[in-house]
Amino acid sequence: MYIVTGATGFIGSNLIAEMQSRGYEEIVVVDWFGCDAKWKNVAKRGALRFVMPEQLSSFLDKNAKKIKGIFHLGAISSTTETNVDTIVANNFQLTVDLYEFCRMHGIRMVYASSAATYGAGEHGFVDNDDLSFLSSLRPLNPYGWSKNAVDKFIASDSCFDSKGTGVVGLKFFNVYGPNEYHKGMQMSVMRHFCRQFKETGKVRLFKSYREDCADGEQRRDFVWVGDCVDVMLWMMEHNEARGLFNVGTGSAASYNTVARSVASAMDMNPVIEYIDMPDSVRGQYQYFTEADLTKLRKVGYDRAMTGVPDGVAEYVGCYLSQQDNYR
Repeated sequence: MYIVTGATGFIGSNLIAEMQSRGYEEIVVVDWFGCDAKWKNVAKRGALRFVMPEQLSSFLDKNAKKIKGIFHLGAISSTTETNVDTIVANNFQLTVDLYEFCRMHGIRMVYASSAATYGAGEHGFVDNDDLSFLSSLRPLNPYGWSKNAVDKFIASDSCFDSKGTGVVGLKFFNVYGPNEYHKGMQMSVMRHFCRQFKETGKVRLFKSYREDCADGEQRRDFVWVGDCVDVMLWMMEHNEARGLFNVGTGSAASYNTVARSVASAMDMNPVIEYIDMPDSVRGQYQYFTEADLTKLRKVGYDRAMTGVPDGVAEYVGCYLSQQDNYR
């Protein structure tokens, strides 16, 4: 039995799709559906068991001996959420509770951390799980702060260094791919750019407010969701790996490059308009992110990551241009 929290969300639904394609049989989906279209993210799946988050604790207690692993993806993922109490309850406390349950019962746990923990990248993007390093990070928003708080808690408990089943935290960079349609403004820029090209024939990008960066040349590490899923499943099956690991391509791409890739995939002219960045965003805007994959490669994960042009071509061609665009 495998537990997947946040399983009807973006990464979670892609994870269970791949798990079923690989023959995983007993998958427990933990999530709220709400009133939007998240149910479509799992509509194509085979038999699943659904557990509401408020029922999770009792379910775990009853089935502890059956559980082989927990993928914990459930969280408030909005970088603009301002209710810190809600963030702490959902992002920090729930993760700590699951971690303590897994450690007590010797269950493998793979959870979602985030590249947002790195803040503006003052200390680079090296996935060091030493407590002193984690304490030096300065995330730019409550979401990133909550993820770093979890990483620090587990590091302080020495579980990243422990023997046995161990725990793995994955620092996802900018993930894109199918089944993100319920996320509104939090959808990837690939999805937003595709919509803008369809509706207006052009894409609007934020201007740069740094002299060393031209408009549209802000760069991020955009990672295909299929690569994230593959890393998660690899980590679950390799108990020797533990600690924090970056999950990105290892090569940052500019927003101009992404916009041109989307236009190419849609067979459109790459018309770009540069607009002012809202004041509310400027203070917490990341101009550059790039995953250092040295640690991931050293532990044995050697699959090549999908570059932006190929990932965008697959996303647009296989999903965004199709009437049924869910995985």
